[in-house]
Amino acid sequence: MRASESMGCVASKPVPSDSAVSPAGEPEATPARAPPDYAALAKNTHFSPTEVESLMSLYDKLSNELHHDGLIHKDELAWALFKAHRSNLFVDRVFTLFDVKRNNVIDFEEFVTSLSVFHPSAPLEEKALFAFRIYDIESTNYIERSEVKRFLVAIIADNPDIHLSDEDLDRIVDDTFEQVDLTGDGRINPEEWMALVNASPGIISYMTLPVLTTIVSRYPRTPDRIRLLG
Repeated sequence: MRASESMGCVASKPVPSDSAVSPAGEPEATPARAPPDYAALAKNTHFSPTEVESLMSLYDKLSNELHHDGLIHKDELAWALFKAHRSNLFVDRVFTLFDVKRNNVIDFEEFVTSLSVFHPSAPLEEKALFAFRIYDIESTNYIERSEVKRFLVAIIADNPDIHLSDEDLDRIVDDTFEQVDLTGDGRINPEEWMALVNASPGIISYMTLPVLTTIVSRYPRTPDRIRLLG
């Protein structure tokens, strides 16, 4: 198996058992918050102000799927990405990188800023760096053999039709590092990763979400938000 195949990995309605409820048994209302600065967020991302505004509608939907608190929790992100009722290693890593404030939830600013790298207009190098951080589970600035194997094991766990022995997995890891680890130090550094991505951009195809270019038509502004901004 080529490195571009073994490392191009990306993994169905969750049970809302953790939803926040009032003493009467009704979902709690989303707390009020100040309107985001759409222009400022657009300036620092690959979204236009109008797209950021539409992302607010998407965020409102995702952040109230299960917990009804106006913040995205990990199980809500798993549902948004894979329609999965449980997390997996890919969801864990994406959530960790989105959760910049490290408070176990994703607020709107974190959502827009982090999602920006998935926009089709984001440069390949930016996407490659984010993908590298997904694989760099231990945040050592290197991709270790054990981390690649963990992703392979996670893929098999999510795809029961794939049957590979532990020896098969080790062989795939060996082949991957033989192709990518140019310095021969047993780990993949950012430069080696970037060389792989430049040679095989399709390895990080999951880093581009074409749907983000249609976000305005899919999530139009609500009348209340139009009045607020007008």
